[in-house]
Amino acid sequence: MIKVAVVILNWNGRGMMERFLPSVMEHSVSDANLLVSVVVADNGSTDDSVEFLSKHYPEISVIQLDKNYGFAEGYNRALAQVEADYYVLLNSDVECTPHWIQPVVEMMERDPQVAIAQPKLRMYDQKETFEYAGGAGGFIDCYGYPFCRGRIFSTLEEDVIQYDDERDIFWATGAAMFVRASVFHELGGLDGDFFAHMEEIDFCWRAQNHGYRVRYCPESVLYHVGGGTLPKSSPFKTRLNFRNNLSMLYKNLPDDRLKKVLRRRMLLDGIAALKFLLQGHFGEFKAVREAHKEYRALRPQLKEKRAALKQTAVAGIYQRLLLIDYYFRGSKTFSSLKGEFSK
Repeated sequence: MIKVAVVILNWNGRGMMERFLPSVMEHSVSDANLLVSVVVADNGSTDDSVEFLSKHYPEISVIQLDKNYGFAEGYNRALAQVEADYYVLLNSDVECTPHWIQPVVEMMERDPQVAIAQPKLRMYDQKETFEYAGGAGGFIDCYGYPFCRGRIFSTLEEDVIQYDDERDIFWATGAAMFVRASVFHELGGLDGDFFAHMEEIDFCWRAQNHGYRVRYCPESVLYHVGGGTLPKSSPFKTRLNFRNNLSMLYKNLPDDRLKKVLRRRMLLDGIAALKFLLQGHFGEFKAVREAHKEYRALRPQLKEKRAALKQTAVAGIYQRLLLIDYYFRGSKTFSSLKGEFSK
């Protein structure tokens, strides 16, 4: 019997759980081969989330953390208390569909090197459109800009089964990430210093540096609201994304790429900050500057982390600058990209 734990990290999300837990409970079912449990890890909520769960879902195991540790460290602390063969890190704003767990686990069981996987993610409010946070599997370009099959920057594609092939991807979305428990602990979990954003990409990159694979399963479909904790236009979110992206690059790039990529990425970040300023988004401009300041302050820690990690040439990195392809070559969809991916 394979044990699967669906673990939802909650922070003041009583409303989301009231809305979406019914579908999670209805469709996260055991069968002859799978023993599925649902766990809510509460990240120091100040609303009545825990009371709501106790009253309406007594069958759900609740892990209460003493404060808000963020997405990354919150999951690390919670999963240290969960015994399972597979963890499913599931956002609280996800609607599940029938048999969403079984095909992903079956796919991972066929190949022990597949350590991480994700289902297809569509928008909750536009059911036929790929969702921003994961789409049909994630990738990055040569300077660390993330994108998905079904989403490049702000352009979302309609799902017309163009990405219904099971395949390796570079990163799996943290909104619905399946991971072997043994590998999660072998790699030391998510990087708690990230707090939130980019931690799943960093984790998938580290896994690939250790020879594991990340894969996409189109037979499993979920619907995601997105932005449930932080709105899309948030200086705090911008700061985390820019800081954590630089940290991720520093930790994982091979030696022969590190200095070149970081120099150019810092320049590109400066251009992005200037664009924010010219558009009147002073909060976003300030967030990029703060992100670079924090990144520089973190360099001693990052140097230690880098020394303890493997860095190898991994597959699935787009070999051109996505910004140029998107804004100047008109490549708005994954299938229209003309560049090569690393192999």
